[in-house]
This record gives sequence, structure tokens and C-alpha cells, in this order.
Amino acid sequence: MSKNFFEIATHFINKNFPNCEGALLAGSVVRGESTDTSDLDIVILDSKIKTAYRESFMYSDIPIEAFVHSETTIRGFFKSDAGRARPSLPKMVSEGIFLRECDLLIELKSEAADLLKSGPVPWDAKEIDFARYFITDLLDDFIGCTNSNELIFITGSLAEKSHEFYLRTNQQWIGQSKWIFRALKNFDGGFADEFAIIFDEFYKTREKEKVVQLVERILEPLGGRLLDGFSVGKN
Repeated sequence: MSKNFFEIATHFINKNFPNCEGALLAGSVVRGESTDTSDLDIVILDSKIKTAYRESFMYSDIPIEAFVHSETTIRGFFKSDAGRARPSLPKMVSEGIFLRECDLLIELKSEAADLLKSGPVPWDAKEIDFARYFITDLLDDFIGCTNSNELIFITGSLAEKSHEFYLRTNQQWIGQSKWIFRALKNFDGGFADEFAIIFDEFYKTREKEKVVQLVERILEPLGGRLLDGFSVGKN
């Protein structure tokens, strides 16, 4: 991580949140993955606020995203992120570097690390069947679609839902956008590469068979495709 980024983030905290109890620099800069368009993600602990909020800044010509929390709100977000299986805030807190250290933030970093290690709550049988059904429906749309414009978006949804099914049924965290590939890579690097290659080849060639085979392989250990007999809300 560039020392300059750390200094800029520290100056930013001192100017804009001088009375906060603690602050962490997180995100791609900390992980060594920053690009020319990366911003600085800063988690701020302020016991005086009642509602968590996010605020964007330009500071020293660098975009900054401030995630401002109290002890109550940060733990609430930990819980909600765990429920949706996308641990955005726990990951930031766990990997963050102290800009301003305090005992509570040290404790929260430990809690975040434990949460990430334990993984999300496993899906139950109903949740698995619900996901199987909707992936089956997407797969049928994918196979039958002849409109190339519509097919672009069907394929994107199919990739996202398939990655979610694969990871959730293995009690792993999921991702969104660029984090889809990263989440897959964190669990199974070989599968992540195969997943990306197959979808990349489809977008280049519009040949569907390898995508169909991949999705069916993902579904197969939990019963395969599901359509006949599936219902929601039936008494």
C-alpha cells in the first residue's frame, strides 16, 4: 500500500471526522489491488450517530467513501451482511488498517474475522429447492432465447445465480459484480477459472452447450433441475 494513501486518509479523518473514536482504511488499496480509478474506503466509528450512513468525498484529488457507524449499527450490518451472505462490512473491518485505533474497533475487527471464518448460515432444503427452480427457469430461458440482446442479460443473471448456488450450498460467502469471481476464487481457484472461461467463451461464440453443462453440473449434487411439483405459497 502506498504510504501516501495512508497519509491522505489520516489527514482526511483529522479534518472531516476529528471527534470519531476510531477509523480504518480498507478496500483495494489495503489489499494491494487498487487501480487508477480506485477510491479509498474508510470505516469510521462514531458513538454519537444514531443511523449509519455512507458519504462520498473528493480529497486531495482522490475519491473517498466513508462508512460511518456506531457500535450498534456496525454490529447490525455484520448481522445483515451475514444474512445475505455478502460480508461487505465485515471484510472491510477485518482487513482494515488502523487510521485511529481504539479498544472497541480492535474488538470489532476480531468479531469480523470470526464471522468471515465461520461462513454464512447454510441454506435449508426449501431455500435450495427455491434456488434450483429459478436457475432451472433461467436455464430454460437461456436455451430457448433467440434474441441476442435479451440473451446478454439472461446469461448475466444465470452466471450470478449459478455462482450463488455453488457457493451457498458449500456454505461459502458470495459476491456481486467483480466479487463474483473473487468469491469463487477464494473457495476453489480451479473452478473459478473454469467458470470464467466458459462464460467468456459463450460471449465470444454464442455457443450455449458448455454453459448448460456447467450449470447442470452445479445443480446435480443437490438434485439437478427442478420444475415439476415445485410450488411457493401453497397451503
